[in-house]
Amino acid sequence: MATLETKAKPLILDTLHKRLLEHLTTSIVLLDENLTVQYLNGAAENLMSISESQIINLPAAKLFTGDQALLKGLKECLTSGRPYTQHEFRLNLVSGHHPTVDYTATPVEGESDTPMLLIEIRQLDRLLKISRDEATITTHQATKALIRGVAHEVKNPLGGIRGAAQLLEKELPSTELKDFTSVIIDEADRLRNLVDRMLGSHKLPTLAEINIHEVIERVKSVIEADVHGDIKIQRDYDISIPEIVADADQLIQAVMNLVRNAVQALLENKHQVDPEILITTRIVRQFTVGSQQYRLALRMNITDNGPGIPDALMESLFYPMVSGRAAGTGLGLSIAQSIIDQHHGIIECESRPGETCFSVTLPFLDKKIDR
Repeated sequence: MATLETKAKPLILDTLHKRLLEHLTTSIVLLDENLTVQYLNGAAENLMSISESQIINLPAAKLFTGDQALLKGLKECLTSGRPYTQHEFRLNLVSGHHPTVDYTATPVEGESDTPMLLIEIRQLDRLLKISRDEATITTHQATKALIRGVAHEVKNPLGGIRGAAQLLEKELPSTELKDFTSVIIDEADRLRNLVDRMLGSHKLPTLAEINIHEVIERVKSVIEADVHGDIKIQRDYDISIPEIVADADQLIQAVMNLVRNAVQALLENKHQVDPEILITTRIVRQFTVGSQQYRLALRMNITDNGPGIPDALMESLFYPMVSGRAAGTGLGLSIAQSIIDQHHGIIECESRPGETCFSVTLPFLDKKIDR
């Protein structure tokens, strides 16, 4: 009986250890004696934008592309048996990202006393990102409150102006004079509609389980009908993503606004060669939105190869009435942000000439963890 308990215990511990590793916000990478990847925890998958199944049993050089100094240090660490720590190191990842991290490499013994290497990676950018996200959410909420106040002050007198113009129109003797009151009524209606669009929908989301890829395909079919083949739309889906609880119609509008924004940027760039939009979906783990941390979240990237967004616009990109285009209303991104905010998510943007990426992150709410 004692023998059975002794044999069963390591399996329980192994399972528990793996569960604990999956809940860490520190990225963990385990390499064997040949510097071949044997394990990534969820935080490492998130940091490196790659799943464990894609990199398992492949050389670490495939994961840390071009980092010869890092790979040399790992080899020396494994040979000498002495751990070492590197501060503020800029990684070159296979995903193309370059996060700044602190990392520690520690030699450990594997099965049959074979040497292995445990790498702990703490992303310095992550703390800055959490602070930036909290500031973005706070600013967005303050902007919404300001717009509501302004809308209230504008719509009340607009109603009075419109009503007075209608009464005046009935008293005017000639059709020519009534043309002026028609202008007043039409402009009052236009301003009221503009204010309503700035406020966005007052309707609360109708939540149901939906497939995010069905939402994207709906948007893709509409956009392709509009551009008549002038822009190529590519997709890279993670088909294992489960259904998410959301309002399908509102998400369609949000995604449509983001994709249309990319389309307009591409079409207005007359020198654009082979304009293309790439839409990807991935699962991210241990993601923080504001002050809340979630075990699992859905990330959708909408990337175009257009001219990029001017630096002067980046800070105010999601404010209403802010647009980099002469014909733009500046409401599309603001409305999209409001919709994603209602779903407890966030939109982020990174842009440089030749590549602009809007990232939408939506948490699986049943997986939320209170921090």
